[in-house]
Amino acid sequence: MAKKTSLYDEHVRLGAKIVEFAGYLMPIQYTSILQEHRSVRTAAGMFDVSHMGEFIFRGPEAEKFLQYMTINDVSRLAVGQAQYSAMCYDHGGIVDDLLVYRYADHYMMVVNAANIEKDWNWLVEHKFEGVELANISDDVTLIAVQGPRSLEILQPLTPVDLSQIRFYHFVEGELAGFHMTISRTGYTGELGFELYMSNEAGPTVWRKLLEAGEPYGLVPVGLGARDTLRLEMKYCLYGNDIDETTNPLEAGLGWITKLKKGDFIGREALIRAKEEGIRRKLIGFRMEGQGFPRHGYKIFHGEEEIGYVTSGTISPMLNVGIGMGYVEKPYSEVGTELEIEIRKKRVPAVVVETPFYRPEGT
Repeated sequence: MAKKTSLYDEHVRLGAKIVEFAGYLMPIQYTSILQEHRSVRTAAGMFDVSHMGEFIFRGPEAEKFLQYMTINDVSRLAVGQAQYSAMCYDHGGIVDDLLVYRYADHYMMVVNAANIEKDWNWLVEHKFEGVELANISDDVTLIAVQGPRSLEILQPLTPVDLSQIRFYHFVEGELAGFHMTISRTGYTGELGFELYMSNEAGPTVWRKLLEAGEPYGLVPVGLGARDTLRLEMKYCLYGNDIDETTNPLEAGLGWITKLKKGDFIGREALIRAKEEGIRRKLIGFRMEGQGFPRHGYKIFHGEEEIGYVTSGTISPMLNVGIGMGYVEKPYSEVGTELEIEIRKKRVPAVVVETPFYRPEGT
């Protein structure tokens, strides 16, 4: 049976179209994906992302354990800092991509909703002595406020100076009358904050944010626009662009893969992949002809099939088809002409620089 977040009744009250996603009943849209997407890019949008998973790590070996389990360098985190990372299998394939937060006396890992059980079992299976693990996923409400006006909307609701929180940093403080973690992170590429709070706080905070944000153009946003927003930034989605069959190097995540930090699961396989040279690469492409690229569509260069689409959409800001996909490395250079097979017809496309869309001020 699908779970409901603490904000489910709020979504119903606002007339959201509800779908089952990763075991949760979630809003896919309130008005239209196009409208919600553009609101985030031009003003602000508010998302319920409470379906994400949160794990807590305590104890003297917590840092050492996270160093071994993740591919980024946890030892470089200061208190109040967050880090984008991933966990890999021994063969180098990706278990999940995630965030690691360093608090004064513990760490928190935020994982994808569809992978909560798998990730938790993977961590428990490899647990070190001297580490305490807790899965608090069902106890946390997570609201993301994203867009160029997000800081203006949130600032009157908190004594915390939000302008002092740097990207991928966070503070603990009061907002809208409740204690929470206020994190300068997000999945849209825009200025934005993610707010971690108790389930009890969730509905009241949601309503207060909507009220405070209305004069600034804040709208509730569903998972549909969340997907198109992340795609315009070429942010990977687990299950589409990355999974156990892809490694971080070919997925363009070499920048978070710290092969020199010491031992971690998957390190040997990734060193070997780097030495041998990756054979394919995750690229961004723009459609040159009319067409909606979708997950699984074949990519051609001339008569040769060279890869497949992992994510695609019509960009609401650029009004053109865009997508991501794996292609053989020789065809991954910007400017390379491709063809995407859409309903048995090949439509021209070209490899482009990413992100596809650059938010103002970034």
